[in-house]
Amino acid sequence: MHDIVDTAVAAGSFKTLVAAVTAAGLVDTLKSAGPFTVFAPSDEAFAKLPAGTVESLVKPENKDKLTAILTLHVLSGKVMAADVAGKTMTPASVNGEELHVDGTNGVVVSGATVTSADIECTNGVIHVVDSVIMPKG
Repeated sequence: MHDIVDTAVAAGSFKTLVAAVTAAGLVDTLKSAGPFTVFAPSDEAFAKLPAGTVESLVKPENKDKLTAILTLHVLSGKVMAADVAGKTMTPASVNGEELHVDGTNGVVVSGATVTSADIECTNGVIHVVDSVIMPKG
């Protein structure tokens, strides 16, 4: 079993996420003990953003904005799909903004649908989402 970053790299469908995490300087954080719950947008999720968005976000001058977006996809602690099944909750993400998690019909996190849940890692869990969650601010 690998940590969150190595698991995402090995999966091969999170190239954009891994590049973004690297650009934001969050690799060491997501390799630390955790545990973390990561709602990981697939490459297809990033592709849904307007043209040029990702290229703009990974520029050094946009590091703060990129970090805010990425940390919105992370919760402290390990939350498995069974923990939210049939419930709604509003946990605070690592960036401080609340996420709206609805587990009453599958799992939807602030508008992003979980397409693959409970990918266990040594320092937490990854749930794949079909959209990038954007900060409200």
